[in-house]
Amino acid sequence: MNHLTRRGLITGSSAALAGGAVAAALGVAATAPGRTAAADLADGRTDGPASPATPALAVEPFHGVHQAGIDTPHQSFGAFIGLDLADGTTRPDVVRLLRLLTDDAERLTQGRPALGDTEPELATRPASLTITVGFGHRFFDITGTAARRPAGVRPLPAFAGDKLQARWGQSDVVVQVCTDDVTTLAHTQRMLIKDMRPFGSLPWVQRGFASPGATPKGTARNLMGQVDGTVNPEPGTDVFDRAIWATDPGWFAGGTVLVLRRVAMIMETWDAFDRDGKEQVIGRRLDTGAPLTGTREEDIPDLEALDSLGFPVIEPNAHIRLAKARTEAEVLLRRPFSFDDGVDAAGTPDVGLLFAAFTVDPDRSFVPIQRRLAENDLLNTWVTHIGSGVWAVPPGVAPGEFIGQGLLAED
Repeated sequence: MNHLTRRGLITGSSAALAGGAVAAALGVAATAPGRTAAADLADGRTDGPASPATPALAVEPFHGVHQAGIDTPHQSFGAFIGLDLADGTTRPDVVRLLRLLTDDAERLTQGRPALGDTEPELATRPASLTITVGFGHRFFDITGTAARRPAGVRPLPAFAGDKLQARWGQSDVVVQVCTDDVTTLAHTQRMLIKDMRPFGSLPWVQRGFASPGATPKGTARNLMGQVDGTVNPEPGTDVFDRAIWATDPGWFAGGTVLVLRRVAMIMETWDAFDRDGKEQVIGRRLDTGAPLTGTREEDIPDLEALDSLGFPVIEPNAHIRLAKARTEAEVLLRRPFSFDDGVDAAGTPDVGLLFAAFTVDPDRSFVPIQRRLAENDLLNTWVTHIGSGVWAVPPGVAPGEFIGQGLLAED
């Protein structure tokens, strides 16, 4: 068998023919129209009716007005892969990179192996896999498109209490991978890194997990035990669309902006804190996620309520009071993942939150909220922001297009 290279296949003859060649070379039959390879390989057949659907075989659409992985229901596992483009990288180089990433994403999210995938069986359980690509501020300088960079795509201002570490800093490109299967996450991450490695260095991969459905409302919990994302806008509503999707005419219409903050948690002292104190810090009950002025998680906090002594039921510096959007412009889509990266030599846990938020304009939404939290949040005793980045997330793609094509197509 001739040795097959991924780059040779994707840049050679038609992708369809190459895909058939790879399938034959790997002993995997080509997928029949209208049927995913996930179903083919899972039931050991290449024709006939598909096997009953299971969560492992769930497929999220790849093509569309928006990239998937934003308004998609929150998956259980996530990874963020950073890429810094090499010195001398040209615009055609970047187009080749994005064609590779798009082709692999199109295949893998649908349960089909990437070109040259030597473990194709690992691609057959997509488990709601989504792959989302974003561009950092330097990306636009490198590609000669600085004049078309969205206004909010730049480093965030300094916030009180930040202890940012360079190793978790801004990258030129970010790829978010989300799925409900951890093996699928690992395999997809490896395939995408093979695409990215020839174009520069990978300063970090940040992996996390979530527990969607941990409460009756369907919200996840973080490692402090608190619900995270209760007040997210509902996808498909006018509020969501105005807060998340860019509408200005041009290449960015249908896109959004990703803000990613790595937040370290000091769990030893949090664990030693009494339960009532924890609830006062957050402003919500730990068991139900309900605000201290309500009985259900979705109840709107009554920030004016006083106790029998005349003190606010929800503390003036409670987390939910400061994190609450005060105007529609401050509405964010929170899509966080917890992380647990073991312990240091002294046995101190390296745990925290990968706080991922999507917004059409970080300057009007994320920045004012984070400024309030940084200055006054009671939770600051137990959390420290150690990583930060902002990326423009291009709109979705139609069949035959590549991610970012509207930006990088020749003027």
